[in-house]
Amino acid sequence: MKKNSRISIVAICALGLSLNSFAGNKDRTGQAGAPEMSINPWAQSTGLFGMNGSYIGGAEAMKTNVGGLAQTTGTDLGVSHGVYLTGTNIDINNIAVAQKIGDAGVVGLNIMSMNFGDITKTDYFNPEGYGTYHPTFLNVELGYAKQFSTHINAGAAATYVSEQVGNINALGLAFEAGIQYVTGKRDNFHFGIALRNLGTNMRFSGTGFSVDADKPQASPEFAVSEQYPSDKFSMPTYLNIAASYDLFLDEHHLKSTDSVPMHKLSIIANFTSNSFNNDYLGLGLEYGFRNMIFLRAAYRYENGIGTDNSTTMYLGVALGITAQKRLGEKGPMLAIDYSYRPTERPANGVHMFSLRFSR
Repeated sequence: MKKNSRISIVAICALGLSLNSFAGNKDRTGQAGAPEMSINPWAQSTGLFGMNGSYIGGAEAMKTNVGGLAQTTGTDLGVSHGVYLTGTNIDINNIAVAQKIGDAGVVGLNIMSMNFGDITKTDYFNPEGYGTYHPTFLNVELGYAKQFSTHINAGAAATYVSEQVGNINALGLAFEAGIQYVTGKRDNFHFGIALRNLGTNMRFSGTGFSVDADKPQASPEFAVSEQYPSDKFSMPTYLNIAASYDLFLDEHHLKSTDSVPMHKLSIIANFTSNSFNNDYLGLGLEYGFRNMIFLRAAYRYENGIGTDNSTTMYLGVALGITAQKRLGEKGPMLAIDYSYRPTERPANGVHMFSLRFSR
């Protein structure tokens, strides 16, 4: 049996098992922790709600489908900033780098942090507040991917998770894997599967859970300090399945299969099976002009969206744009991305900005 066939069979089997294991369960909604593990900080991907897992490449792929990391041909560097729920003072900052190491594959590093601004401290004796604290979430991801053939990319990654809220914290470790398959006359059919956030349970602990109280049946002068750590919680594990088909609108005018099309339209379909939330089903479009300007639009459906029973803040719509240009005939590529996803009130949507550099 050919190597490509064996890999395809393994992927199909993994898909079947994962669908049974991670189908959305409304009874478990909201029971997972580490919600930042489900947040994509890249504007190129979020302009499609992360539905581009079938063809995403470079360092950005580590937050969608780590298999796409194998598409890096040299060095890929990116930074991004997100204004999460405008008006809440929640910011997302992200930096990533990927480097191809000859025929050995590609390694990547992604560091993402979430800052929640200054939050006023309150307690029973000070309901009006007596100072501030600054919660910070940090994710550090290390990934590896390799191109196993001209049609198949695969990769895996591990993420260190740290959540600090005042003088309590929680630590964890998550793993993920992804595969991409491309075929077609012009390599214009793409398929991708990614299983993300399989990890250790997490628990908050620290001196913030300490309680000073008089010991029962003892004199008032004798006090005891006890800690009451939080219960354990799981990572927000999910399985993402994506497919896309590229239409070259000026195909008859292209001189060869390597020619850059003037107009390209990608039709995208995506299904996400969440273990602790509703499942997602989405469709998207991406239009590219001369590989310089890209416009994106997508809609993601989940049970109850837009109704009083909705469990999501999003309205289902995502929009994005990219402008990129190669600096010189054989120079590096510089790209600027922006995306917007409207949300329910009182928040005013999620804005993402990215700057990418690749060579």
